[in-house]
Amino acid sequence: MGVLDYISEFFSVSPTTGKKRKPMQTVEIKVKMDCDGCERRVRNSVIHMKGVKQVEVNRKQSKVTVTGYVERNRVLKRVQSTGKRADFWPYIPYNLVAYPYVAQAYDKKAPSGYVKNTPQALPAPNSLDDKLTSLFSDENPNACSIM
Repeated sequence: MGVLDYISEFFSVSPTTGKKRKPMQTVEIKVKMDCDGCERRVRNSVIHMKGVKQVEVNRKQSKVTVTGYVERNRVLKRVQSTGKRADFWPYIPYNLVAYPYVAQAYDKKAPSGYVKNTPQALPAPNSLDDKLTSLFSDENPNACSIM
């Protein structure tokens, strides 16, 4: 398919000047919004950007979701230009993390059902869970001594 794609660029009907279109993506941003005016100001600042297809604002979770052919950093800068403190959405659903209540992942400020997206969300070494699972393991030569 690579050869056909390369040749088709020479015979295309649409006027392309070598610019590639940005990929469709979803950008999630955490923005503290207190009232309807804040929500409206954030929505209006983002909805008029070139390439934006859909904007969802969830004031309860302090979350803005922008879908379209946009760049992440430009959306963040546009939201910050409203005077609101904004950051990329740092949370993931807790059922996607193996140990959601480990100190690195658990956050009291997170919306319900979410934990921080951290790569260190691992249990402590030598935890009780590991000891109990290896107690009856086939790889443990002393496992059958209890029975």
